[in-house]
Amino acid sequence: MPREDRVKGYEFSKGQYVLFSDEEMKSMDVKSTNEIEIHEFIPADMISATYVEKVNYLGPDKGAARSYHLLAEAMRKTGKSALAKYAARGKCYLVLIHPIDDGLIMIQLRHQEELRMFSDVEVPPADIQSAELDLAIQLVEQVSSDEFNPENYRDEIRHHMLEMIDRKVNGQEIVMAPEEHAESKIIDIMEALKASLKTEAKAAPKKAKRAPKRQAGGRKKASR
Repeated sequence: MPREDRVKGYEFSKGQYVLFSDEEMKSMDVKSTNEIEIHEFIPADMISATYVEKVNYLGPDKGAARSYHLLAEAMRKTGKSALAKYAARGKCYLVLIHPIDDGLIMIQLRHQEELRMFSDVEVPPADIQSAELDLAIQLVEQVSSDEFNPENYRDEIRHHMLEMIDRKVNGQEIVMAPEEHAESKIIDIMEALKASLKTEAKAAPKKAKRAPKRQAGGRKKASR
């Protein structure tokens, strides 16, 4: 469809649209200020992960380094983060300013009306047996760590693509093996947990057996 024949509209009901002219669309545009307006400070851990959309590093404007560091240090000391708004690219954004390392990050948040309620997700009820729960807890504890080590994880697809690009740059021919699709199977979570625990037990190092203790006063036979 030619660009001049396109129209902009909003579906307010199934199959029913309200149309807007270019002038009307421009009148609804939010003026971009690129200025962050802080509204309030809240405890840093009060924001649920469901609200987080993306994270950006935030640096100071020219000549604003002192106020930048002052704000960051004040939030570190109080354990608070700043809820703020800013307008850019015709949209109003809700953000959380949070201190990290020697500076600040800006966490872009979703507005309340953009979130789906978890109650919209169909989760059938199920009875959990105590033995099953004990087994699940045992597995969690076996593969738990006290801290997050991001260096242990990498984007395998990205690294594979970079490797292919490097081979092409060096003039190598890339031959892809036919992909084999594994048969889909329904996995029983309890059987998977039991199998995992057995694997962990086999992989655990075995303790060395101690030599039997020699009785006190025992005599050695003289060799001939």
